[in-house]
Amino acid sequence: MRKIIDERLLNDCLDKIFGKKNVFSAVLKVESGDASFSWVGARGNMAANDKYFIASVTKLYITAVVMALAEKGKLALDDAIVKHLPQNYTEELHVLNGVDYSANITIKHLISNTSGLPDYFTHKEQGKPSGADLLLQGNDDAWELEKTIPLMKAMTPKFAPGQKGKAAYSDTNYQLLGKIIESVTEKEIGEVFKAYIFDNLALTNTYAFKDIADKRPAVFYHRDKPLWLPNYMASVTAEGGIVSTADDVMIFMKAFFTGRFFPKEKIEGLKQWNLLLPPPGLFYYGVGLERLPTPRILSLRKPIGEIVGFWGQTGSFAWYNPDTDLYFSGTTNQVDGTGHSAAGSAIIKIIKG
Repeated sequence: MRKIIDERLLNDCLDKIFGKKNVFSAVLKVESGDASFSWVGARGNMAANDKYFIASVTKLYITAVVMALAEKGKLALDDAIVKHLPQNYTEELHVLNGVDYSANITIKHLISNTSGLPDYFTHKEQGKPSGADLLLQGNDDAWELEKTIPLMKAMTPKFAPGQKGKAAYSDTNYQLLGKIIESVTEKEIGEVFKAYIFDNLALTNTYAFKDIADKRPAVFYHRDKPLWLPNYMASVTAEGGIVSTADDVMIFMKAFFTGRFFPKEKIEGLKQWNLLLPPPGLFYYGVGLERLPTPRILSLRKPIGEIVGFWGQTGSFAWYNPDTDLYFSGTTNQVDGTGHSAAGSAIIKIIKG
């Protein structure tokens, strides 16, 4: 049955996103599961079909690959990471209160952010800025796993792997997942994405960013400052290095939630939620899947239901609301969080409308 959504509502929502301070561009695509309704709009210095860094939305693509490899029997979520990584990576990687938990870390701990490993990206050594601070200042440095491993071994983990009720967002987990995928497939992670997802879905405008001379992706912003960080983005393929468009992300999202990569019945098993981030930036993290909070007060007459998918640091988003069978993709191209809150509010408003 064709869903009817007032385009005035969609344009108003997009205007509100673009109207936020320091949001210089916005793309929003909304589509029903059966594609009987499809709408895309853009504001500012991006067109609707422009390429952009999807940042941590890439992690949902990692979930698709990990689950597909599990279906092929090439790995299991309960595998210890020492099974798939060299000893020099895992030895004394996680030492807490004198106990070495490194051999206890599983693939599931990594993909659910329950390993306890700190986030190399936001970690601050005493008296020194974090890697994130340096990047936001325009210092464009590559940050590959070989750089992360010694840092992790010198840091104190946040908690023991799989400790009940504990979760902490960490890009370190996904760097390790990328290396595990490479070990299992004997292919570079960008090639794995291409074979398992991009070519599989004929995503002609999606690729893993590798060429630092590539100027096709839109430049994202931190506050009012444009950031161009090709060396960094080329080095973090597994955690955030995919370039795509709102149209291609939409195709991927539908494939993900309808069983193209693994049986869709297993989606429920990914919904093992832990609350990450205190208000106002709260969201829930499961097994390679995120959920937006939807308090009943937001819609007293009829609950909104789950909104599942992923945020990206660059203001990119990919969300699905099963109750309405509506998918959302796009970006605000802004890393300071302003765009995230505006896009989240717009998505909820459209679902309610």
